[in-house]
Amino acid sequence: MNTIERGKWGEQHALAFLKKKGYTLVKKNFRSRFGEIDLIMADGDFIVFVEVKLRKNADFAHAREFVSYHKQQKLRATANIWLSVSATKLQPRFDVIEIYAQSIDVTPQINHIENAF
Repeated sequence: MNTIERGKWGEQHALAFLKKKGYTLVKKNFRSRFGEIDLIMADGDFIVFVEVKLRKNADFAHAREFVSYHKQQKLRATANIWLSVSATKLQPRFDVIEIYAQSIDVTPQINHIENAF
């Protein structure tokens, strides 16, 4: 499985995880000239922009640590574009989903960091 397929696998697990928590999918893989938001979800009073990070383990660093300040700026810019073309009164929030799995044959460990930045 290549990196793109593995990323899609991780996003599907993140989506299923959030749906079990009661979130509603609004948009997947929203792209702008600044980058991409993996998932846009609705959660109560919030429109949640979700960055999914998949790693085999946390030996080197936690997956959330790969959402650098520069990446956060790109996500904010992309979210602002989505907000400018979408009618919503929901409060924006940025979450990170960490997924750890040695392979796609195992059940992944998922950590949800709400209001991550």
